[in-house]
This record gives sequence, C-alpha cells and structure tokens, in this order.
Amino acid sequence: MTVVHTLANGVRIVADPVPGFQTLALSVAAGRGSRAEDPARSGWSHLLEHMVFKGAGGRSARDIVEVIEARGGGINAATGYERTSFQVRSLAGNLQLALEVVADLVLRPTLDAGDLVREVGVIAQEIAEAADTPDDFVFEMAQAAAFADQPLGRPVLGTEAAIGAATPDTLETWRARLYAPDRLVVCAAGAIDESELVDVATRLFAEAVPSGDTAPAPAAFVGGAAHEARKLEQAHLVFFLPGVSATDPDYFASRLFAEVLGGGMSSRLFQEARERLGLAYAIDAFAESYQDTGLIGVYAGCAAKDASALAEVVADQLRGVADKVTLAELDRAKAQLKASLFMARESLAARAEQAAAQLLVFDRLLSPEEVAAAVDAVTIADVQQLGARLLSPKLAAPAVLGPSRALGAADTFQRALFG
Repeated sequence: MTVVHTLANGVRIVADPVPGFQTLALSVAAGRGSRAEDPARSGWSHLLEHMVFKGAGGRSARDIVEVIEARGGGINAATGYERTSFQVRSLAGNLQLALEVVADLVLRPTLDAGDLVREVGVIAQEIAEAADTPDDFVFEMAQAAAFADQPLGRPVLGTEAAIGAATPDTLETWRARLYAPDRLVVCAAGAIDESELVDVATRLFAEAVPSGDTAPAPAAFVGGAAHEARKLEQAHLVFFLPGVSATDPDYFASRLFAEVLGGGMSSRLFQEARERLGLAYAIDAFAESYQDTGLIGVYAGCAAKDASALAEVVADQLRGVADKVTLAELDRAKAQLKASLFMARESLAARAEQAAAQLLVFDRLLSPEEVAAAVDAVTIADVQQLGARLLSPKLAAPAVLGPSRALGAADTFQRALFG
C-alpha cells in the first residue's frame, strides 16, 4: 500500500513497498523547472542540475557516482519545464545511502567556481548538439512559436549567454528557490521499509527552508509558423495545436484524441500518410500537458518534395478525428493508453516518478483503478468536444526544418486546417 507523509516544511514522503523485488528506486522531485526562469536565467535550472553532481555534502564528483555504483546502483537526474528530478536505482538495503547522496545534491552542493566555468562549456556543447540534431531542434522551433516570449517557449537548455552569467552565489540562491521543500517530493518504491524511509528522509529534509516562491505566470498558446532552411536529406515537420492542462476534465480525452490520430501503427496518420500514400517515413501524434495549458502535437519526417502534401494530410486527419471517431477506434485507443500507463508501473523507477508527479500536479495519488475508470469513462462525444476545443481558437504552431522546397509546408498546414 502506498503511503504519503508530509513534513512541517511541506516535503512529502511517499513509500511504495512492492513485494518480490530485490531492488529499489528513489526519486526526489522538485515541482519547479525551467518554467520558473526569466530570460536572464534561461537554462539555470538545467545548469544547476549539472552542477550539483560536481560535488555535494563533502563528496567529490567521482565519489558521488562511485558510492552508488559500488552498491550495484545508478544515479541520474533530469530537468523539464515544470519539474526537476533526481533518481537512484539500487539493490535492496541501500535506501539510506541513496537518500543521503540525493539530499546532499539537492540541499548541500559545493558549487565551485572552477567547476562552473567548465560545466558552462559542457552545456554550450550540449546546446550546439541539440541545434545540430534536426528532429530535436524542430521541436524547439515549434515550442518557441507556440509560446512565444514565455518560459514555455524557451529551450530547457537555455542560452550560452544566460548560463555564462551565473556565479556560485547566484546559483546557490537559485537552488534555494528551485529545490525548496514546499514543492519537494521524496518517493521510494520496491524493496523498501516505510519506517526507514520516513525516518531517514525526515532527518535529511526536515530542516530545509520554504522559499515562498509563487506559481509561474499563466501560459498562453499564441501560435505562429516557424521554418528554417538547412541542407538536409529529409524535411522535419512539427505541428502543434493548443491542448489542455493536466488537471483539465478533458485531459484523458486529449490523450485518446492523440492516440486515434497518430498513436501507433493502426492510427489514422500512420495508415494514411505512411502506409497508403507513402509520404512519411516517420509520423506520430502526442498530447503534452502542463500545469495550466497543453498542446496536441504531430511529428513527421519526409522527403522535401512531399512536405506540403503531408501537411495537408495531417490537417485533414486532424479535422477528421475532430469530426468523427468510431467506437472501434476509441476502444483501441483506450486499450493502448491503459497498457502504456500500467506497463510503466512494472518499472520501479517509473512508479516512483509517477507518484511524485501526481502529488506535484494533483496534490494526491491516483490509483491505477481510478485512472482506468477515467480512461474508460471517455465517450465519443467527449473526444468530439475536445476536437472542437482544439480547432476553435484557429491557432497552430507549425515548424519545418529542412531543404528550402519544404518550408512552405508550414503555411500549407495553416491554410488546409483553417482555410
């Protein structure tokens, strides 16, 4: 049985013992990420995540990884728009060590000036690598168009100029804000003891001081086309429409809409664009939800000569799903969505991350039975209502990256979808 404990400073502790496992997974998640940044601090959250691994709690960068790996474990971290998380996977019996190491990373990093200079250089290379990866960079283009001049429109990696302006002192101030206890969740799953988890986590995290930080400003999907010519063999296309937030009543309808549209090989986009017309070598659709907004997206890779024709097909299939979904399609989408959600729970790391995310978004845990019931409750009418919501603002954010002859696909998509 999963149990939640809350400390006086707001830290929440989640114990999820799973019988039969000889391993454990720990996730310490902060409900803040790059969305908390202004332009001058763009990329600081990701930079901080890197920097804490350079030394913390008296351990060197090498010590941090060696002490975990010596016990058969692994340690990692990730920064997103609305969450930063630290994960440890280990053999049973190492919960205290895992907690101590991650608590040091989150609360007691060294933040050495020399390390900072070197790490800024490393991340500058990461920024350049992302720009050189077309099927990554095209998403940044679409995101920037969808949420122009907003934190959600800036890349998580930030800019070299902004991260280069950080100092150890300013980064420590940012750490106290980003990893403040009022938005911190400590979750462990697998071969764990609840009492040990609560006792150790209380000792390590109870003294952390809340920041009083406010919620980010509301985001607005503003839309707009983006295109960039590059000498590539293929064109990369992304199409965004305004979606719904994670707490919106239409959340599961949006997930199912995306599943019917392009969630698998039986989806409309795959069958029409790839199988019947041969216009794309890769195509899929997805739903992304944030605290207060979201998007429905489509990614496609194709020959430059086919880009505009493919854009028309995507627009046509979007309208088609919005107009009519069959019961067979909806049932198949429900089965696929539930399978993806429940298969993830077979991974201890995913269980821990999922529980942390639910507390940060909903302030409570959702049982698998509750999630399944919510998915099953979605009707054809709900999906149609969601489709109308997607199209009614007449906003989109298409992005095209590739040979110049493909760039017109962005405008083609807008015209085909909205007239």
